[in-house]
Amino acid sequence: MGLAETLTRADEFEGLAVEFATQLPALLRQILLPVVADAIGAPRNLPEQAARFARSGFTGDEKRKILAYLDEHRTRFDLFDPVAPFGQVAGLRTAKDETKGTATLVATAASGNNVPLFASRTDADPLDLTPAQAAHWLLHTHCWDTAAIKTGVVGDPQVKAGKTTGNPTGPLGQLGVIVPAGPTLYDTLMLNIPITPPTELGLPQWKQDPRGPAWTPRAAEGLLDLWTWQARRIRLIPHQDETGELKVTRVVISAGDRLTAVPELEPHTAWTFTPPAKKTASALPERRPRRHVQGKAAWRGLEALLAPIRQSNGGVFETSVLLDQISALQEAGQLPADYPLQVETFGMVYGNQSSVVEDVIHDAIPLPLLALHQDGEAHQLLLDVAEQAELLSRAVNNLSADLRRASGAEPIPWDKGQRPGELLLHNLDPVVRRLLVGVRRAERDDELLERGRLAWEQLAARQAWDRANALLFAVPANAFGGRTADQPGKAGKKHTFSLGTAADNFRRQVRDILPRYTDAVRAAAAARPAYSQDFTEPFPGADLDY
Repeated sequence: MGLAETLTRADEFEGLAVEFATQLPALLRQILLPVVADAIGAPRNLPEQAARFARSGFTGDEKRKILAYLDEHRTRFDLFDPVAPFGQVAGLRTAKDETKGTATLVATAASGNNVPLFASRTDADPLDLTPAQAAHWLLHTHCWDTAAIKTGVVGDPQVKAGKTTGNPTGPLGQLGVIVPAGPTLYDTLMLNIPITPPTELGLPQWKQDPRGPAWTPRAAEGLLDLWTWQARRIRLIPHQDETGELKVTRVVISAGDRLTAVPELEPHTAWTFTPPAKKTASALPERRPRRHVQGKAAWRGLEALLAPIRQSNGGVFETSVLLDQISALQEAGQLPADYPLQVETFGMVYGNQSSVVEDVIHDAIPLPLLALHQDGEAHQLLLDVAEQAELLSRAVNNLSADLRRASGAEPIPWDKGQRPGELLLHNLDPVVRRLLVGVRRAERDDELLERGRLAWEQLAARQAWDRANALLFAVPANAFGGRTADQPGKAGKKHTFSLGTAADNFRRQVRDILPRYTDAVRAAAAARPAYSQDFTEPFPGADLDY
């Protein structure tokens, strides 16, 4: 689909199908959202935003405005325009007219010194991209490109020895990106446009003067300028292959504008408050974008997603403005409690001075709208679930450490190897996701939520004991007698570590972490006097399909 058809038929599509996960926020921010917001305007207040949701699609008048807007700026959307190519700099070149392969654009393709010695392709092999693919990776580069040294180009006064240094990553590379998604592309577009006065919108890059090779550090001048930020100077070099089809195989990439600070109006991130650098009586906590943690599921960061906006300076987290607006819409009755909201998270992990991409973070979870209300039962339930999962993981790690000490070995270092607590969190992941869907269906039914909480604790206990038993049954015989060693963090104070004490400590921790599960175990034991306890705990049947 082309841009015009994608937007005017947005209510017919579930969403965007992209080649690489992190292309999705790049496409939304660099082109789809700015076109919609500039063509028909961003909502100025909550009633106006609610009215757009109620329509479930663009009106005939809005479609005409979008088509007229695209027609008016048609030349600025031409990927190979000789004067102002889209998202690029016309005639961009190095002093020696050097170019690079398109693998430099593609985050998944090794290039330069990063090509493996025995890879199936070398840096000299062409990587043909269609114009559509090149456009996607062009926008991706503006958002997520690596940092460090960039090629110097003719016309850039800040080039030294043919290079520019000190380049930061693309703007999204500095954030933990959060994108709310609805059941249709239209809903997703509406969910991602914040309430913004016309005076704060600014201009997208295609309504500004065409870029030249020179760049500057500056602040974003409005939301549309931030969304279409030109973090690099780029020129795509097309050619026709043997079949006559237009392809892009070479590219020039150099330094672009540097964002001096992440602005307060950034809608696609949560925030963390950190102590001020200068500790004075009047100093306020610093508000910084919250990054996603590599290998950590999105539900494990619910404390940041569910924290209210505009919280006091003593707070720790602040959710994104978009999730706060969604909560306000639901509270006003404009979105049903069972609205199928998905929250997608994106992030990039850079290595070696942020000059290479080490890993990509992407996850999606269903988020019940009721959980966005701070004083609601669903809100507290999900926070408790995330905390209990982390505490159970820690308890399993403690059990592993105690058993290793009882066997004469040292615990697994926290930053090396795979700790058993991480395996437990992996096993709990589908359970938590089922719970999130169940909470969405509960709608303010506190009794149903309580049943869900009990079911969660029972299933969490089962998974925790499964992981614990795998550790208990694998220890050598000498762990039964144990050994005496210094207590962790208490040098000189001796403690005897053994199989029995390790299992007993773990059982006590599980009971403290999961109080409803503990009550269910005790009730089952009281109803069955002949009960004989072993390492596996009895509990009533647990079912999250409530």
